[in-house]
Amino acid sequence: MSAHRGNLAIALLLLALSAGAGSAQQPVNQQPVTTLPPGSGAGAAATPAMSSAAPQQSAPPADPNSPEVSTQEVTDTTFKVRVNLVEVRAVVLDAQGHAVGNLKQEDFQLFDNGKPQVISKFSVEQAGAKPVIHVEASSEADSGKGIQPAAPIAPERYIAYVFDDIHMEFGDMTQVRDAAYRHLQSLRPTDRAAIFTTSGQNQVDFTDDKDKLHAALSQLRPRPIMVASATECPSVSYYLADLIQNKHDDQALNAAMQDDISCGGNAKSARQDVEMATLQKLESGNHETQLALGVLKDVVRRISAMPGKRSILLVSPGFYNPEQLQEQMEIAERALHSDVVINALDARGLYTVMPDIRTAGVQPPQYQQYRHDEALVNADVLQELTYATGGRFFHNSNDYDAGFRQLEAPPEFSYLLAFAPQNLKSDGRFHNLKVTAKGPQKLNVQARKGYYAPKQAADASEQARRDIEDEVFSQEELHDIPVQMHTQFFKTSEDDARLAVLVKVDVKHLHYRKAEGRNQNNLTVVSALFDRNGNYVKGNQQLVSMKWKDTSLENKLGSGVTLKSSFEVKPGGYLVRLVVRDDNGQISAQNGAIEIP
Repeated sequence: MSAHRGNLAIALLLLALSAGAGSAQQPVNQQPVTTLPPGSGAGAAATPAMSSAAPQQSAPPADPNSPEVSTQEVTDTTFKVRVNLVEVRAVVLDAQGHAVGNLKQEDFQLFDNGKPQVISKFSVEQAGAKPVIHVEASSEADSGKGIQPAAPIAPERYIAYVFDDIHMEFGDMTQVRDAAYRHLQSLRPTDRAAIFTTSGQNQVDFTDDKDKLHAALSQLRPRPIMVASATECPSVSYYLADLIQNKHDDQALNAAMQDDISCGGNAKSARQDVEMATLQKLESGNHETQLALGVLKDVVRRISAMPGKRSILLVSPGFYNPEQLQEQMEIAERALHSDVVINALDARGLYTVMPDIRTAGVQPPQYQQYRHDEALVNADVLQELTYATGGRFFHNSNDYDAGFRQLEAPPEFSYLLAFAPQNLKSDGRFHNLKVTAKGPQKLNVQARKGYYAPKQAADASEQARRDIEDEVFSQEELHDIPVQMHTQFFKTSEDDARLAVLVKVDVKHLHYRKAEGRNQNNLTVVSALFDRNGNYVKGNQQLVSMKWKDTSLENKLGSGVTLKSSFEVKPGGYLVRLVVRDDNGQISAQNGAIEIP
């Protein structure tokens, strides 16, 4: 892919996050923590529902002179593991194909391997909601000169176009390419688009430069791994090869042998010809499927690192996937977990299986049926990826312009259901899922077909790292912990500036555990910067260890604590993402935007 430098930066951030989430870590350089005087600041905005210190327990007294708050990492940090929930995104359509948005939790039933499950998490999501971006008038703090530049245009939506050029034929490629060219004209200033291909050629990372996107589109060509000859004899597809070799379908074998004979093969060597063609097609077909899924996995990973609404538009004729179903499921799982919607457009349009002109009237009747069945199963990958992530599947139509318009936005309503599997074994086995919904009329539910059980139990520090990672690359605002964020900048020269992120945390109203006569909790505070296209620039992590005395917690922390992160940056527009997580899994997240002239 074309974003190796950006991916490296992201990897470095995630490495820092993983180092901070575990225990027994090495100290890192941190900004000082300042305890604010009581009477002002974040404490005034505390949420009363959040209980304060836990009941006192008998424990050995701590050193009365030990610090109550420190940015040094501690060796006994623990994180509360969230319940291992299985998430299911469902789109419910009425008889006219319109999304239904007025259902309640009790209207749904969810089955895991045929057993009804208790839905423990339920929400209705409506498309079109915009992320909250806080823009404040920043100032050059050290000079006292007020500056009020125009707020940067914050990207609100990211669209990754993925063209399956290794499976697409020339005629289909030409039509979808032209429709995509027209569709790019409708992108808004707050949209960022990227173009990826399954061959890995002619790609453009996320940008608002339409000229670059159009240039990449103009270079699209079918790039199959193996070019099938028009006189190929026998004609064995990947689907037919799988039936013959892996499923031991004697009827499919006989049909392929008859095809070999009908196109000029020798009856005595027909079986050998078919077996040789079958092995070749299995190898090339599996390789092409691996490439397509591998690129799609990379695109999900790439777009998951962008802040905002994120969707993938997969343009493909579909492809057969008999051996890598778990990899396909992992792609859907990662997209679902990262709130990435996958949409798909069947590049074949209104598809009709045409007779093979080489052997028309000679092939056995079932051979044409195999070709028809193959056309159907090739679309399964597209349909299952879209249904699993709450996306749309546009197919069986030659109106590609309408297809791109429909896929531009997700269904108006979707439902996020989750349940905690009972007695789930960490054996990696596949579980079938089924979701039903009841209403005054017949409803069609589109949802994922299943999930794979984990192969090992969840790790607390890994869960904490993943929680923070997910929120850093999101734009959803969360308010479990009362937090205020402010930004300032100071121009150190014409081409350099120092950006400060000030974070006020109302620590008085957190949940604490009593140990060694102190009220203990720990915070992980991450500030991350993104450029105007949503690419990660740099980040800062602070680990705050709190061991408050009862008197401090009751009388001295009305305004909480303040932390400061500083970044050396160049002039330009930046998005600021703040994530705060405590030991109990409570998270707050906020967005900011600042323009440095």
